[in-house]
Amino acid sequence: MTTVTPDSFSSAPPEVVGLGPVAWAKKNLFSDWFNSLLTVVIVGIFAWGAIRLTSWALTTAQWQVIPNNFGLFMTGTFPSGLYPRIWALLAIVCGLAGISWGVLGRNVSTLFSRSVLIGLGVVCAFIVLFPPTRPSSLKLLPMVALVAIAAAAGRQAGRKFPGIGKWVSLAWFLSYFVALWLIGGGLGLTPVSTNDWGGLVLTLFTAVSGIALCFPLGLLLALGRRSALPVVRWLSTAYIELVRGVPLVALLFMGQVMIPLFLPIGSRPDRILRAIIALALFSAAYLAENVRAGLQAVPRGQNEAAMSLGLNTPTTLGLIVLPQALKIAIPAIVGQFISLFQDTTLLSIVGLAELLGIGKSILANPTYLGRYAEVYLFLAVIYWLFCYAMSLGSRKIEEKLNTGH
Repeated sequence: MTTVTPDSFSSAPPEVVGLGPVAWAKKNLFSDWFNSLLTVVIVGIFAWGAIRLTSWALTTAQWQVIPNNFGLFMTGTFPSGLYPRIWALLAIVCGLAGISWGVLGRNVSTLFSRSVLIGLGVVCAFIVLFPPTRPSSLKLLPMVALVAIAAAAGRQAGRKFPGIGKWVSLAWFLSYFVALWLIGGGLGLTPVSTNDWGGLVLTLFTAVSGIALCFPLGLLLALGRRSALPVVRWLSTAYIELVRGVPLVALLFMGQVMIPLFLPIGSRPDRILRAIIALALFSAAYLAENVRAGLQAVPRGQNEAAMSLGLNTPTTLGLIVLPQALKIAIPAIVGQFISLFQDTTLLSIVGLAELLGIGKSILANPTYLGRYAEVYLFLAVIYWLFCYAMSLGSRKIEEKLNTGH
């Protein structure tokens, strides 16, 4: 009879047997004749499309429109003599991004892994080789170095001061007002009219401002719709249903055309401010429903357990219910933020020269007539990069907050 001793058991985790590329392809792509045929057809279609796109990009496309107007794409008609402000703003964002990266990754074994170093190398190579960024490579490459240095410093600070994350969040909050000061001027800087704001700078400014305003408003509307007070619940429901039934374009036209008709000339808000308010009010209605779905997903027993511990309603809501609800609603909330970022393209309809509006104005130049494919493909890549960055950040936050195991 075999005797089982504690030494007979290993404390190591079970061995994970991974499939090689050939075995994986055989299991997932060529498991039977139908899957094999479907794989060949789909791969053939994608290969044909990639070949045609590559051939067009290398032989037919005229890419001069991008480097010749790169400054317009980025900042619109912002005075070129004041570009150091934009570079200073970019340096602030890169520094804070690096510090945040280091603080969030303070517990990982290797901050600069091989994949991260390869990614940084690809970014540097792109800056040097890509024609639009090549003239500014001596300024952009130090920005990449700044991100890496700030990440290393942020990691050390995060290990030494566990509560530094709150100060980093405060720094991001204050950076918004610094950005507004650098772009608009005043307080010792030459003022720049909002008529000269444009391009990617205007797109990012309106998107960030709209997100910062719509989140607290949407949260309050979600709580108001679930309120036990009938008046608060009815008003919140009426606002959500009314705004969700009106197109964003209508709100933008009301903000840009209708509201100034009812206000004296001296008291009319700036047109960019009116656009930001319209974006925030519109997105808040949709965000409220996303948050409400998260609130409904929290089990009722959480409230009952909090009440049994003697917690009052605001404490229960702020410490027990909302953290769980927001964690559940992260994918929907970030999806709404991405939609808001994409909705900034509608600002060109009301006369604001954001990124898409700048593209349209460039295409109106007789020199670049017919270059629609090049311009819109370039703009599509920019929008995809920012939207994918938000999606990637959402997934990382979900992994960080995953406590369901």
